[in-house]
Amino acid sequence: MKKITSARFSQRCLSALIPLLIATSGSAAQAAAPAPSAEAQKVAGYAAAHFQQAQIDTLKTLVSYDTRAREGLTPETDPVFADFKRALGVKARMLGLDVEDWGYVMLISLSPKGASASTKKVGVITHGDVQPADPSLWPQSPYELTETADGKLVGRGAEDDKGPIVTALYAMKAIKDSGIVLKRRIELLVYMAEESDWDPLKAFLKTHQSADINITLDAEYPVVTGEKGWSQIKLSLPRVMAKVAADTPVLTHFSGGSFASQIPQQARAVIQNSNPALVAALKARAETLPIKTDFIDEPLGLAILATGKAAHSSTPEDGINAVAYLAELLSPSADGSIPDWPMTTAASTVDFLHSLVGTGLYGDKFGKLGYSDEFMGPMTLAPTLITETKAGAEVTLNLRRPVGRTPEELDKLAMEAIHAWQDARGTQVADIETYWGTPMLVKDAPHLETLLGVYGHYTHTADPKPIAIGGSTNAKLFPNALSFGPAMPGVEYTGHSENEFITRAQLKLNLEMYTAALVELAMRD
Repeated sequence: MKKITSARFSQRCLSALIPLLIATSGSAAQAAAPAPSAEAQKVAGYAAAHFQQAQIDTLKTLVSYDTRAREGLTPETDPVFADFKRALGVKARMLGLDVEDWGYVMLISLSPKGASASTKKVGVITHGDVQPADPSLWPQSPYELTETADGKLVGRGAEDDKGPIVTALYAMKAIKDSGIVLKRRIELLVYMAEESDWDPLKAFLKTHQSADINITLDAEYPVVTGEKGWSQIKLSLPRVMAKVAADTPVLTHFSGGSFASQIPQQARAVIQNSNPALVAALKARAETLPIKTDFIDEPLGLAILATGKAAHSSTPEDGINAVAYLAELLSPSADGSIPDWPMTTAASTVDFLHSLVGTGLYGDKFGKLGYSDEFMGPMTLAPTLITETKAGAEVTLNLRRPVGRTPEELDKLAMEAIHAWQDARGTQVADIETYWGTPMLVKDAPHLETLLGVYGHYTHTADPKPIAIGGSTNAKLFPNALSFGPAMPGVEYTGHSENEFITRAQLKLNLEMYTAALVELAMRD
C-alpha cells in the first residue's frame, strides 16, 4: 500500500522481553536522570490539586464527538470534526491559551512574554481523531464517558488520544497560572487524521516550523526512543464453491474483525450440511481454545460465532484473536472428525490462516518472515480483518516490524511464503499488496534525561531506561520526538479496543508528569 491507513500504536512490555526493552541502544542514560526541579514539582502539585476534576469534565466533552474517519469526508468537511474543534478551541481560550485552526491541525499554545517568530518551542504532539467503535460491544455509547466503580473512565478516545489532549491543556493552564518566566513557547499540536491519513500532516510540516524538541503523548512510559514500523499484507482469495453431495458438510462463510489496527474480538463462520458428530467434534475442540463460541442454527446453515478480546494490534499479546482461533477451530483434525473441507472461499481462507499464521504472534509459520531485534523485540503479525466480497475474500494482516531487514527483503520473504502456500493448495492468490513502514530509533535526543528524571521521580522508579514499542506514532515526522505516556509499562493499553479506558489515577499521574516535564523544557534555553 502507498499510504498508511492506521498509525496509532503502542506496545506493552512482555515480561519475557523486559531485558530487551530496558537494554541500552546508544541513547539510554548512563547514570540516574535528575529529578525535576522544586519549581517544576510545585507547579505539578498545583495542577493535580486544582484541575483533576476539570480535566475529567473536559474529557467527557471531547469524547462525546465521534471523530472517526468517514468515507467521503475529511476533518475539513466533516461537521463532527468542526464541532469537536470548536469545543476544543473554546475550552483552550477559556484557559487563557492561544488557538489556531489550520484545518487538519489545531495549534494551542502558551508563549513567553515578548515572544516572536524566532522564539524556540517545545512541541507536544497529539491527535483528535479516533478509531471506529462497535456500539454493540460497549455497555453504553462509546461516545459517552462513564466512570466505573473502580475508577475507569470508559469512552472512545479516553486513552488514545483525547485524554492526553486534555491533560496537556491543564498542564499548560497550571504553568500559565504559576507566573513562571518561560523561555520557550509550548505548542500543543492536535492532528485530526492520525488514525487514517498522515499526508496532510506531512504537507503542513513543510511550511510550519516544528519545535526542535518534541514530545508525543501517544504511547507509553518511561520514554519511547524506538518504534516499530506499521506494516500490512493484504490479499484476495477467489470465490470458489465446490459441488458436493447433499449431505457433505461445507464451509460457506468465514469473516471477522472491525478494522486493520485492532485485534479482532469477533469472527463468524457458517457450515452447510452439518451433522451431530461434526458439531460434537467442534464443540470438544472449542473447549480447548480461549475464545467463547456460540453455535446457532440459521436458515443458511450452522453459524459459529467466536468472541475473543479486542486489543491494539501493536500489542497482540493483550488480545485474544477471534479470527485466528476460529480458523484453528475449523482446521481439519487428524482423526477426520473435523473434515478436510471441500474447496470454497471460506475453506481457502481458513487453510491460509491455519497454514501461514496460526495462533502465534510473531509470524513463525509465515515462511521465513519472522525476525527480531535486540532492542526493539520481535516482529508481530496478526490477522485483523477478513471480509467476504462478490469476488471472494479479502485478508488483511497487520505487522509491526523492527529494524534489521529492508522492505525488499521482507517483500521477498512474504511472497515466497504466499506462493508456496498457493502452489501447495492450487489456489490463486490475487491483488497482493504490501506496505512496510519505517521503524524509528531516536538517538541523543536533548530532552531524554529530563523525561526519564520526571518519570523516575513520580513513579519512584530507580534509573528508568528508554524502551521500544510496537506502535507507529506521529513522532516519526518530528525532530527529536520522544513518546512520553500516557500508558504505564506492563499495563494493558486499551486504545483501539472495545471499552477503551483510562483510570482516574492515571489521568492525575499524567497531569503531574506532563506539567513537570513542560516546566523543565519550557525554561530551557
